[in-house]
Amino acid sequence: MTDYYNYIKALHLIFVVTWFAGLFYIPRLFIYHIEANQKPSPEREILSHQLKLMTKRLWFIITWPSAVLATFFAIWLLFLYPAWLQQPWMHIKLAFVLLLIAYHLKNHQIFKQLQRDEVKYTSKFMRIWNEGATLILFAVVFLVILKGTFNWIFGVVGIIVLGVLLMLGIRLYKRIREKNPEA
Repeated sequence: MTDYYNYIKALHLIFVVTWFAGLFYIPRLFIYHIEANQKPSPEREILSHQLKLMTKRLWFIITWPSAVLATFFAIWLLFLYPAWLQQPWMHIKLAFVLLLIAYHLKNHQIFKQLQRDEVKYTSKFMRIWNEGATLILFAVVFLVILKGTFNWIFGVVGIIVLGVLLMLGIRLYKRIREKNPEA
């Protein structure tokens, strides 16, 4: 079975990438959907219909299958190398994976609400929410690559700095959009 390790690892990484692609794009579609709801009729209905279709396809054709397959191949890798479960970095990585799954499930809840035309969040909130997957991705990649050599203090500070930079970027983009709505 260990002869297939690199194939299983490659498949795991491919589906992690496609899962994150979906998680990066779905909140962006949510933002467009929320903003479309503020348009006058018939533009609102036309945009809403198109965005519902786009989110449905992204969510059920790319994001959900990728999440399931990434998890399946991850469990297979842990089955092949159960000693990883004894490593402290793996415990922290799995905590971030649980956070990622919670983020995914919350996106599913928002998806279902918007499919029913229930708008419960602002586009500003969704712009901030959109960065959740980015923070988790950075944390997991650094954990996996650096493993035991990772200095936790620098890691925590790095994630906080990244979060602050992302928030500053959101504010800057908002100012740019206020000056030029087509930006």
